[in-house]
Amino acid sequence: MANIKSAKKRILVNETKAARNKAIRSKVKTAIKKVEAAVAAGDKVAAQTALQAAITEIDKACTKGVYHKNNAARKVSRVTKAVNTLA
Repeated sequence: MANIKSAKKRILVNETKAARNKAIRSKVKTAIKKVEAAVAAGDKVAAQTALQAAITEIDKACTKGVYHKNNAARKVSRVTKAVNTLA
């Protein structure tokens, strides 16, 4: 356990940041699952709508530093490719 005041503060700040990052990652995963479910159901309109929402969530996560830009680009590419297979 930390004894120094600044170290105690760092622990609290890190916990707050970890919780925020976890929530953002969870949103991204949920959005991607919605796209995959729509693709599995073969519903093209729902898949495209879910794709736009997923891309938005991924871009927000990338902007906030939760994901590296290449990781975000890879996720966008994979879900877009999945939706495009319905065409």
